[in-house]
Amino acid sequence: MEWAVDELCKLSKIQPEILEEALKELWQRKPAIYKSVILNAYLDEKINLGKAAELLGVHRLELQKELRVKGIPIRGPSKEEVIAEVGAIREWRKKQL
Repeated sequence: MEWAVDELCKLSKIQPEILEEALKELWQRKPAIYKSVILNAYLDEKINLGKAAELLGVHRLELQKELRVKGIPIRGPSKEEVIAEVGAIREWRKKQL
């Protein structure tokens, strides 16, 4: 089975739409698999909590509560995320003045 995943990865570089279509169909048929993929991406630090919540279609606080109940550690924002957030707030405040 691992060989099939490797081949799909190769194919996705040549024809990304094929893999995207296959994954979309899988996610629709098996939403629990999609959720597992998203949570694993979060645990592997590939996405942050906000992005995971967005992809799952839930509020960040709702996902945070669910993770705590399941005993999954909650990561704080990275330095880069904090800097970006502060920059966004400053820009927003400039527009308000």
